[in-house]
Amino acid sequence: MEAASASVFVTVQKIYYPLLCIVGIPANLFTFYMICFRKCGMSNTAVVYLSCLAIVDTFYLVWVILLDLTLTFWILQPFWHYYPWCGILGFLQYGSLYSSSWIVVVFTIERYLVLRSTASKQTLSQSWVTKMICTAIVLLSHLVSVPMSWINIVTPVNLTVDGENMTLHQCRYRNHAYSTVIVWIATFLSGGIPIVLVIIFNYLIGYHLSRASNLFTKEERRFMYGRNTRGTLKRTILLLGTVSVAFVILSLPRFVTYCILRTRYNDENFNRDDYSIPINVAGDLANMLQNLNSTTNFLLYCMVSRRFRQELVQAMTCKAKALELSTVLNHTTMKVFSVVNHRASPSSNPVNVVLTGVKQTE
Repeated sequence: MEAASASVFVTVQKIYYPLLCIVGIPANLFTFYMICFRKCGMSNTAVVYLSCLAIVDTFYLVWVILLDLTLTFWILQPFWHYYPWCGILGFLQYGSLYSSSWIVVVFTIERYLVLRSTASKQTLSQSWVTKMICTAIVLLSHLVSVPMSWINIVTPVNLTVDGENMTLHQCRYRNHAYSTVIVWIATFLSGGIPIVLVIIFNYLIGYHLSRASNLFTKEERRFMYGRNTRGTLKRTILLLGTVSVAFVILSLPRFVTYCILRTRYNDENFNRDDYSIPINVAGDLANMLQNLNSTTNFLLYCMVSRRFRQELVQAMTCKAKALELSTVLNHTTMKVFSVVNHRASPSSNPVNVVLTGVKQTE
């Protein structure tokens, strides 16, 4: 019975991860297009942060889901079981994971600072500042990920495949003290610290908004923020809150199960592929949830943003192009008639100017 359950769980993962790539990669790329090239009612900084998040999530799906997990379940000997890919793939995977996590964190902190300080709002609301911040996050994330290329080693392993004994190369975890330290640091940098910061600053944002609603009337808040700015700010905070909640819910189980595996079951002889052990099933389910986090943003935007849904419908039905073309034609025609009328007006209605009370001065 346990063997049958394990076989079913493996089959589920063999279907789940390729499906995640088929759906997630096009969804993230289309999200990038919608955010950057359509008017979805987001602020300029939100456009930069969320478009960058869509790109790094796409790279995460490629490095982790497609090249690692999908090939692991479908191919006996993937290419990354050999040098130099054994180390390079770990570097690329954690670089994209760090980037995705810390973009959400920095975006959350930026929204809090904008709400708290006018000086911060003037500085952080500039697109070039946001672009520099996102670039720095991606570069630093990959720089910090360099040690992750040292924790695995290629070793020959004797395996039985279809009743035949053979020796294959395997990219395996290097069981040394420094590898354990690096993995623990990576666990907290990618999961523990970002989760705590996102929870804290989302609470502070909610507290600040509730306090402002109690201190100021609706008209005073409209005067402080401006009607258009206030609407954009509200939509941006709603999107940020949705992304942040999804990030915490989908990332927290993986952080908890990984900590359990690294403390209670941190034994070289422990079989991570034995699904008769509950923690192995829980660990893989938590991985599936965290990997789902890289594909859900498109769905979240559709759920919480009316403007995003409207632009999506227009993009799918090509209505926007027809509207833009008719607007250009009407605008050009009106300009032609206005120029003609403007030129004809002086001759039809001449204006006489009479000067009175003029005194001669020396």
